[in-house]
Amino acid sequence: MSCSNLIDFKGKPFHFIGIGGIGMSALAYILAKQQLPVTGSDVGSSHITERLEGLGVPIFYSQEAQNLENLPSSSSPINSLPQVICSTAIRSENQEYQAAVAKGCPIFHRSDVLAGLVANYESVAVAGTHGKTTTSSLLGYVLLESGLDPTVVVGGEVEAWKGNARAGDSSYLVAEADESDGTLIKLNPSIGIVTNIELDHPDHYQSLDAVVEIFQAFAQKAGILVGCIDCKTVQTSLKPEITYSLDDSKKADYTVSDVNYHGKGTSATVWERGQPLGQINSTLLGSHNLSNILAVIAVARHLGLEFKVIANAIAQFSGAKRRFEVYGEENGILFVDDYAHHPSELRSTLAGAKLRLESPNFQRLVAIFQPHRYSRTEAFLAEFATAFEQADVVVVTDIYSAGETSNGLTGETLAQKIAQHHPEVIYHQDVGTIPKHLENLLSSGDIALFLGAGNLNQMIPQTMAKLATTKVA
Repeated sequence: MSCSNLIDFKGKPFHFIGIGGIGMSALAYILAKQQLPVTGSDVGSSHITERLEGLGVPIFYSQEAQNLENLPSSSSPINSLPQVICSTAIRSENQEYQAAVAKGCPIFHRSDVLAGLVANYESVAVAGTHGKTTTSSLLGYVLLESGLDPTVVVGGEVEAWKGNARAGDSSYLVAEADESDGTLIKLNPSIGIVTNIELDHPDHYQSLDAVVEIFQAFAQKAGILVGCIDCKTVQTSLKPEITYSLDDSKKADYTVSDVNYHGKGTSATVWERGQPLGQINSTLLGSHNLSNILAVIAVARHLGLEFKVIANAIAQFSGAKRRFEVYGEENGILFVDDYAHHPSELRSTLAGAKLRLESPNFQRLVAIFQPHRYSRTEAFLAEFATAFEQADVVVVTDIYSAGETSNGLTGETLAQKIAQHHPEVIYHQDVGTIPKHLENLLSSGDIALFLGAGNLNQMIPQTMAKLATTKVA
């Protein structure tokens, strides 16, 4: 695909194939808010595509060759072929993509659009294997509350701006920077954050060393690098100009003391280069989120914000959707959704959820996990097997393929591996019948934690509705 520096942001139309994706839709939203001609296609409607349509973006609900012949004249001026934007999910056999190639449309990857935007702003790109969405969402919120009016492009939805993107009027941009397909190296941000580095996408990377190389290339392109030195790989492989750590013995630029993790969040005293800044209070649970908060403080302070302003915004931030998102209670059962899909993320999220059991209202943590991708499940089978020790009960569904071809591995295999280390593991193959299954499993006083990057969370409202008409023990 073409290079980002060839993208025209001066009025040439954009057409997104797969516009409803979380990354694609955020970019389409920003371009539409900038009054650029934007159209798109997807296989079905969603609240995300409806938000774009509310901005006047025409969307085809199919991915056929004829879409490119039927673009509105206002979106495709005479003699102006649209710039066609695709994500890694769009394969070469896609009919609409093939038609774009045949017509001679300039074709770009999603990351090229992001790279172009990053280059046009005083930008902060948030990278790392885990914590990107929370960190970028919180940073965007802090800048918003401080009056800096940022543009924000993230991989999750945030209540403060009613979606996964916000168009600001200032020169500041906060962007989540994804390493999954190697396109991270296209970005040249003013400030880069690296939260941690692990192997998470074995479908693209053969080894951790290959992942490290991508982050090193990103670090070299960032004007200033902010890094978490609690991650040994960040500490040894990168040279961040600004460091942060939860361990004050590491002498990082930003650290914490007097930390209190509890069932309603976290509090701590923050230190800046050996001097106390003050206390923060956050509703975000667990040490992983405190680390994300420190990254945000480091950048906000570098941008000259007063600590009081930063702390006030942190206290008000409720988190991004699908990041320990509380759906509510039904019959004394708390329902929570989290995007965690890597063993490290599962451990962190479960440890945070366990803090909720400090409340006398809850006694049991039930983890319902949908494995994501055959390649990831196979690569981390041993790590997944030991990742659920904080849960009292583990329910495993079959694997969400995310478009991958089966390698013969099943959710049942994973459930059996987990059962070698955990006393209560249940395999329930069919995600669609999870509500009925949980109706009999859950009891008052349970926390039902739905885990995974697939479609398992769609079962939460149905499960709650079933329990609303059922008397539980």
